Amino acid sequence: MKHFIRLMSAFFMVLTLLIVAGCASTPKQEGTGEYVDDSVLTGKVKAAILHEPTLSSAEINVETFKGEVQLSGFVNSRADISKAIEVARSVNGVRVVKNDMRLK
Repeated sequence: MKHFIRLMSAFFMVLTLLIVAGCASTPKQEGTGEYVDDSVLTGKVKAAILHEPTLSSAEINVETFKGEVQLSGFVNSRADISKAIEVARSVNGVRVVKNDMRLK
């Protein structure tokens, strides 16, 4: 019986380590916690852009990976590009803003 208990303990320890390793991040893939953090950050940036009256938020796409925000889409002017970048940078938690927006 003691052997069975030790075997089961070892099994559950290995299982726990595999689960933890499966949730860990790699340079090209986010971990579970980072994915949730990035989803929240994306929502905050979208909300900030939505509340900026000079920007058309429907035409600006926001994607986030490990705190790096990428803005894409089509805008009317260079001033809109600058304003969108400024608004995104002002959101707490944003590390880097990458611009992939294009003029119409």
